[in-house]
Amino acid sequence: ELVKCVVVGDTAVGKTRLICARACNKQLSLSQLLTTHVPTVWAIDQYRIYKDVLERSWEVVDGVNVSLRLWDTFGDHEKDRRFAYGRSDVVLLCFSLASPNSLRNCKVMWYPEIRKFCPHTPVILVGCKNDLRFMYRDEAYLDFFRERSPFLRAIRKSDLVMPDQARSIARELGVTYYETSVLTYYGVNEVFENAIRSALIARRQQRFWMTNLKKVQRPLLQAPYCPPKPVARPVQVCASTFDDSLRWLLNNLPHTDVVFVAGSVCLPAHRFMLSSASPSLQRLLCTDLTGELSTRSASESSMVSSFGEATSGDFNEDTEFLIRVEKPSSRGGVWDQLKRRSSCQVLTTACNNSPSQRVCVNRELNHPAFTSIRVQQVEDINQQGKLTTSLQTVITLSKLVTAQAMQQCLQFLYTGTIDSRFTQLQEVWQAAEFMELPELLVYVANIQAHAEFLNPELKQRYKQAVRVRLSDLCLNQGLFADVMFQLDDGCLPAHKPLLMARCDMMRAMFSGDFREGSAKVILFPGVKCDCFRVLLCYLYSDNVGQLSPTRCVDLLELANRLCLPRLIHLVEKRVVEELVRMCGSNGETNVGNDVVEICLKLLEPCKLHNADQLADWCMNHLCTNYNKLCKMSPKLLRSLHPDNQEYLTEHRWPPVWYLKDFDYYDKCCSEREREERMVFKRGSASSGCLCFGGRGNNANGNSTGGSEPLVSGTPA
Repeated sequence: ELVKCVVVGDTAVGKTRLICARACNKQLSLSQLLTTHVPTVWAIDQYRIYKDVLERSWEVVDGVNVSLRLWDTFGDHEKDRRFAYGRSDVVLLCFSLASPNSLRNCKVMWYPEIRKFCPHTPVILVGCKNDLRFMYRDEAYLDFFRERSPFLRAIRKSDLVMPDQARSIARELGVTYYETSVLTYYGVNEVFENAIRSALIARRQQRFWMTNLKKVQRPLLQAPYCPPKPVARPVQVCASTFDDSLRWLLNNLPHTDVVFVAGSVCLPAHRFMLSSASPSLQRLLCTDLTGELSTRSASESSMVSSFGEATSGDFNEDTEFLIRVEKPSSRGGVWDQLKRRSSCQVLTTACNNSPSQRVCVNRELNHPAFTSIRVQQVEDINQQGKLTTSLQTVITLSKLVTAQAMQQCLQFLYTGTIDSRFTQLQEVWQAAEFMELPELLVYVANIQAHAEFLNPELKQRYKQAVRVRLSDLCLNQGLFADVMFQLDDGCLPAHKPLLMARCDMMRAMFSGDFREGSAKVILFPGVKCDCFRVLLCYLYSDNVGQLSPTRCVDLLELANRLCLPRLIHLVEKRVVEELVRMCGSNGETNVGNDVVEICLKLLEPCKLHNADQLADWCMNHLCTNYNKLCKMSPKLLRSLHPDNQEYLTEHRWPPVWYLKDFDYYDKCCSEREREERMVFKRGSASSGCLCFGGRGNNANGNSTGGSEPLVSGTPA
């Protein structure tokens, strides 16, 4: 059977796209629909030019072989289309679901024209672009119009035609109604199959003797299209600044407590950082140097002052020889004191010229890289003009380790790299060997062997090891801590330099004109130890462990208070992972209800503390579980801000129009089943030939068998 299907409708409603989707069996993407253009009219000679298009036109519908020929038309109202209407078997009257005017024109202009040229041809009303009912909020769709001319605007909700509106027009015209979408391929084959059924039924009424058309059923009902469930955006975590923080710590060196002395050069550093970077340096810095602070005696002071400028730096060999010869054995301690005084004078120039210093116990070391270690008490004037006292460790390097090599070693310990412009790699390798730095040895060996491509992986492993040791030694054990935070339920130690490097608020607090800059104990009201420990874990290791969704609000508030966006993102990511795990725990109903309740409680606090990604995830979960939300927590729902309630109602899934359309479809299916059941009963009751009935009653009301002939005049 050859079926001619004519497609009419306004311009740009999607007629040609619909025909191409059926003829070419192709589903287009959003970018193709928005960026490519299809000719105004799909030429009928496509069947002659392309063999695959001709083969796809052959179809079997209800046991009838059909060749479907599609005819496209112009959408201009003044065009003459009488040639297209000629000998047509079915007409598809198309309109756009995003254009109410096109639906209005179907009733006012197109249907009268069809009935003028095709008075007895079946007509089907087709709503195109069904995907725009949910795509008008899609970001990719909206971005396309933002990038184009400002004269183009995206579809708005007020432009959409709802199913009940189109169905009422179809009821007025007395035609069936279907919807299609080229983007999702919804209803494309279905509308043409039912168009073929309508054409064959009309042909069967005209040619009742054709037995091959008896099994053709009337057009089927179309199930409504449920929009895809909105998927929450994954939580994006901003880039880590941990490496930059350690680099700032190396370049600025705030609150240093250890100094390496190499000749006349002093290299300050931090004990906690060196201990975390190297176990050998940890053993050195943890050396037991117990002893009382001793001041210089008057005789030693006079002896020191008698040498004047000779004590302002290292002694040369002649000076050392003269001092040793001239001083008697009873005053031999003065030489050692002078050596310490010489080192202290060099240290003073590197420590902002502290007013006074006192020397602690000194210990000579039998080490190839270090000759001695001592602890000295340094007095300084802070920014408030108050005198402060601190202990500082001084480590004297041997002549085997140069100042430049030690500088590169410190740079590697802090950042995991060395200066690429430094050429004396052998000195660095020797210093690393003496100080037992295996990672630096491998790093330098790779450079010397021209295998620098291996160093990035080595650098990552080293940084990860440093973070683990920072968390273990400094955070958990409180090694070399220099500040104590007084919280609501306890105290936690920390390290000022690292806090200043990792947090801008802490940097301003410890380096500005605030009393916290010199305080050893800092009050932090409104924060508990568990919450502050997670904050310190992030500052020390740049990571956050597993978090309970019900206890994350305090941490988000603290992170927002200290201006730590990466910590907020990490907390959001951990909470979302935990909520997803709870949602996927064997599909338990109680767990799902708990997630909905947690999202309700987290929604507004997250927005308050700038946790926007977590708030969006909670909002998306509430929208997709709106029916469950209304049943289990109506009071909590009403307690939300009116804007949030409006958003939930607007973006609920499934949408209201789908629920109404599905109820109508279910009702129509029930009515059709009832009609088919009645037709089946009527057909079974009247089955058999004209002379014999299946079972009947005679005039006396007695039952007669199917094989007994009916008496004349007895009703069948």
